[in-house]
Amino acid sequence: MGFTIGGIREIRSGARRRGRTSECTAVAEFTGLWGWDVVPGARAAAGTCSCGHPDCPAPGAHPLDFAPQVPAGATLDEVSKAWAEFPGASVMLPVGRAFDVVEVAEPAGRRALVRLERMGLPLGPVAATPDGRAHFFVAPGAAAELPQLLYRMGWDDPSALDLRGLGPGTYITAPPSDRGGLGPVRWLRPPALDSATRPPAARLLLGTLAYVAHRSRARA
Repeated sequence: MGFTIGGIREIRSGARRRGRTSECTAVAEFTGLWGWDVVPGARAAAGTCSCGHPDCPAPGAHPLDFAPQVPAGATLDEVSKAWAEFPGASVMLPVGRAFDVVEVAEPAGRRALVRLERMGLPLGPVAATPDGRAHFFVAPGAAAELPQLLYRMGWDDPSALDLRGLGPGTYITAPPSDRGGLGPVRWLRPPALDSATRPPAARLLLGTLAYVAHRSRARA
């Protein structure tokens, strides 16, 4: 995509100069550097969702129905203009376009991340949610392939691993936004130029993730 580390510094320093919010800065990095689409999302307070629906099934954890998507490639000025129409919106990423997600319990995810880094395997961004889940960004198509991949690795019942794939039609909350009124999502492994635009194939990580998830559940 031709982006440089200097581009990251330019976005961040520009945000400081112009008094941008942390959400605007994050969204501009996601769109302008990593090539991710972003959608303004709802927030929650005391169990009440900002979408206005009293029976909302996922308070503070879904896109705003009336908010347009901020497309990949949007600049900081374009992001700031779009976000000004939805002040306080959370930052949400549509899954299944630039990446899919493999989700595991955060303790298992942290242990697996240490193992994977020691093994020198390629890794994409990894996020942790305030409700105790870890999100490993992997190449698109992983969610559809996950059951078959796990079966080939000898895991007949993927549901027993507390491991699942998130693909097209799902959205995740991105750092630094709050999710569901529980607290902020944070990076365990932040995006980097060598991985965010080309996340690894799920099969490269799945053996370690499944093994650690299985061991973690066995201990519980």
